[in-house]
Amino acid sequence: MNQFESKEACSTSSGSACIVPVEAPESAVEASHGNLAQTLAQTLRERGVWKAEAEAELHRLSPAPFALSAEETAFIGELGWAVWSFYKALNALYLRKGNDWVKDWLDQGKPSWLTDLSRMHFSKHHLPRLLRPDLILGEDQMWVTELDSVPGGAGDTAIMSAFYADHGLDVIGGGSGIPEAFARVISDVAEKDDWTLAIVVSDESESYRQEMGSLAEALRRAGYSAWCVHPRDVRFDEEGLSIQAEDENDWRRIEVLWRFYELFDLRNIPKSELIAYAAKKRKTLISPPYKPFLEEKLALALLHHAGLAEFWQQEMGEHFHLLRRVVPRTWVMDPAPVPRHASIEGLTFRGKPVRDFLTLSDASQKERRLVVKPSGFSPRAWGSRGVVVGHDVSQEEWAQALRSALEEYPQTPHILQEFHEGRRLKVGYFDPASGREGNMHGRARLSPYYYVVNDEPVLAGVLATVCPDNKKLIHGMSEAVMTVCA
Repeated sequence: MNQFESKEACSTSSGSACIVPVEAPESAVEASHGNLAQTLAQTLRERGVWKAEAEAELHRLSPAPFALSAEETAFIGELGWAVWSFYKALNALYLRKGNDWVKDWLDQGKPSWLTDLSRMHFSKHHLPRLLRPDLILGEDQMWVTELDSVPGGAGDTAIMSAFYADHGLDVIGGGSGIPEAFARVISDVAEKDDWTLAIVVSDESESYRQEMGSLAEALRRAGYSAWCVHPRDVRFDEEGLSIQAEDENDWRRIEVLWRFYELFDLRNIPKSELIAYAAKKRKTLISPPYKPFLEEKLALALLHHAGLAEFWQQEMGEHFHLLRRVVPRTWVMDPAPVPRHASIEGLTFRGKPVRDFLTLSDASQKERRLVVKPSGFSPRAWGSRGVVVGHDVSQEEWAQALRSALEEYPQTPHILQEFHEGRRLKVGYFDPASGREGNMHGRARLSPYYYVVNDEPVLAGVLATVCPDNKKLIHGMSEAVMTVCA
């Protein structure tokens, strides 16, 4: 009862993932399995994840998983422990006394009622249980450009992993890695195996509803009570929250509410105040918790801040050095004047320290291999919205991006981050819109899904997104090839 057939998603106390990597070239496997990608497209349609009327906007599929080397696979296994260590340290940094300047940055632009809620005792030790870093597959190493604790793609990754595994192909995490790890997380959070889970998807996240529904369906097939619902479908009473399951008379108390909505959107979400109240009164457990400071990109800038190096070292140990090595240098674009005797730490331009971000307005195309991004708590802070790549725009557009970022700081802080280009590789693909197969040169972003069970990050699957090599931003565009990793 409540069991999956596969037990392949696992980790060890040393941090090495329990994965047997395949022998393959460094690039993704080219088209070699005939109509396998077309069959996968049909599977996605049958599962309701893909709609025929929207197929012109869908991404391309691969005839095989994306092959990683043994070294790359081992690194991804170790990375989960470093990311989990960072989240725990960041939570401690924010909640402890002192370091008010850090809290000022992390709280900037957020309503006081939400920051007050994030500090309450009921959620003091609550952390996200799904971690997904975005990795750029570079020439000599991988680069962690972002961390996401409310990520999409888990449902699609689960379907593709199961599909390739059913066709005899090895995939990281195994064929049931994601739903199995997800179930283990919910049991861990609820502290029991018999629970009801509500995956609550908002209108803002509507494009992910089908895939999250497919993930809930996979859990039900394994014997669990899991449902994907809209916020308005949640019922509140003094006993907590409940949802209607099989029929109109089947109301089930929600033990765990899995939040698939952004905190900046709370005012637009039906019953969001009642959901927060139920969590505060410990009637229902919400994951990820209402802690916006854990969802800010500017946290990566703190990782490089010299004034916090001792703290990170004490809290994270060896994981600090691993993570800092793979996170590009990042700066918070704070417009506050820099004291006359100081400069922006670690930022130089033409060999001189920088005291004002606008100094970079004069940078040549070669000099502006930098990225400006909204940090968080904004509809422009996800899905590559609001991102400006310096060497991909004119000097005038670059200067305007810097000015806008500084002007928007009171409401939406931005970060400046070094740009690291992915290595060029070749992938085979099937285009569902045209029905054609082919090969494409591109660059890859890898998105590992770590589910944290009993304080250990379980690597349940890795999504690969390969975009044409003339694109500076790698995301789920219609020209992208998306598959899972082996």
